[in-house]
This record gives sequence, structure tokens and C-alpha cells, in this order.
Amino acid sequence: MSATSKVAALRGGHVTLAAAADAFLSTPRTANTHRAYASAIDRTIALLGRDRPLADVADAEIGAALTELWWASAPATWNRNRAAVASWLSWCHTKKHWAAPSVPADAERRKETADETRAVAKTTIRRLLSRRDIPLREKTLWRMLYETAARAAEILALNVEDLDLEHRRAPVRSKGGAVEWVYWDSETAHLLPRLLCLPDGTSRTRGPLFLSERRPVPARRPAASDICPHTGRARLGYDRARVLLDKHAGLDLHQLRHSAATHLGDAEVPLQLIMGKTRHKNPRTAMRYVKPGAEAIAKVTEHLAPPRRQH
Repeated sequence: MSATSKVAALRGGHVTLAAAADAFLSTPRTANTHRAYASAIDRTIALLGRDRPLADVADAEIGAALTELWWASAPATWNRNRAAVASWLSWCHTKKHWAAPSVPADAERRKETADETRAVAKTTIRRLLSRRDIPLREKTLWRMLYETAARAAEILALNVEDLDLEHRRAPVRSKGGAVEWVYWDSETAHLLPRLLCLPDGTSRTRGPLFLSERRPVPARRPAASDICPHTGRARLGYDRARVLLDKHAGLDLHQLRHSAATHLGDAEVPLQLIMGKTRHKNPRTAMRYVKPGAEAIAKVTEHLAPPRRQH
């Protein structure tokens, strides 16, 4: 090998985008983080060319790929995917000392507005979850999100073996990494066995709880833990789940969690119990979600009316 070839190899001149992505994604990280990073990086290198040398990709191409994939997305989605790609490229450069591009300055982070998610009326939730045109998977997911008041990423990360069907609960890993429990009610309990049922009459016993519509293509490489051993289908992703709720109801996934907290507040459930349900540690944070709904405000207005005359 010539001196020039040795330098190129040391600097990652022969490392392809796919190989660089595989090396980065094989480093230890939580399952939720791995899925988020893998999704963003996979889509980026698929657009740029998986077999292209990492060193041949220019900064401007990275910016163009991010723009094409996520420019029309919400600021939080843009920032999340941009950060995943930036972390990968930075790791290639600083940890592996490979010649790698960077996210260009013009593909900067976007300002995220404060959470202004609106709670949905309880009657709207009931109508949505009783519609006959909603597929079983979506109905189960949305019902479970509402009854657990959990974050969508936490529920989508559940595996079948995590479910404690008898006690209607499951462990989830919170933002801080702690293992906490979420609880559901009778409607979710009724739907789950149907969701787990296989065509031959048996039930799934392992693998992701919520599955995608079809098996993954070779270009997408989900971790083994994200593949159902019974069907070969991959775990349902956050972006796909978000799109489906918007398509059927014009809602955001987070609105189900927000609505659950609001409805508990409307029912005069103490804030401490609502915090236990939503697993917020800070009362100020929980208060952002526990806002009176229209029905509760209308009801309290009755106290301003003059006393009724006695006949």
C-alpha cells in the first residue's frame, strides 16, 4: 500500500457511509436513542448513496439532504433529526479520526415554540376511539396513549413480554433513564389480546408490541430487538404513528397525553395524583398540561350566576 493510500485509509478515505453509520450505531446507547438515530441516519445515507466514501461527501450535500428530508417538518422534528446526523458525523471525525463532512452553518437549529398543544374534549376522544373505520393497531395505540397518559415514544418502545396483562401495566424507561410503570384501563385491556392474535389463532409472545404494516427492506437495518420473531415485521416508528393520527383525526400524538392530564384535572383529581399518572417530577411542568378544558370552564361559570329564587 502506498503512503498516500495509507493516509487515506487512516482518515477514513475508504469508509463508506453505510459502514460509518454501522460503526456509530453499534456503540452503546438506549433503545429509544438508537431507534431515533438509526432512522435519521438511514434516511440521510439512503439519499446520499450508502456505498459512497464518507470522505467524498461535502458539507453542502449534508445540508441539502437534511433540507430535502425534513425542511417541511415541525421545528422539533427538524432539530431532532439534524442533531442525530450531526452527532454521527462529529463522532466519525473526533472519535475515529475519519475525514467526514459536517452539518453546514446554514442548516441551523430552529427555534422551538413553547408547548401549546391543545387538549381535546373527552367527547372527541370517545368518538375517535369508537369509529369503525379505525384499524385495530391504531385504535389500540391511541387508546393506550390516552389511558396511560404516557409519552408516545415510551409506548411505541414496549415489547409484548413487557406487558403485565393481569395487572394492566407495563414498565417504561423515562427520559432520565429510570424504569417506571404505566397503567391502562379496561378498554385497552380488551383490545390488547386482539392486537396480539396471529392468523393461526395463536398469540405473539415476544417482540415489539406495535408493528409496521410490512417487513423492512434490506436498506433499512432495524436492530434485532425491533423485529417481531413471529411475523418478521419491524417496530412501528414514531413518524409513521404521527402521520396516521394526523390523517385519521388531524391530531398530534402528544395531544392524547395532554388531554388525559387535562381530563383528570377537570375531574378534580389532585395535582399530586396527576403527577403520579403522567410521571412528572416538577409541579410547574405538570401544570403546563393540566389546563382546564372548555367543559370545566363552562361548569365553573355557574358559580357566578345569581342565586335562584325559591318558589
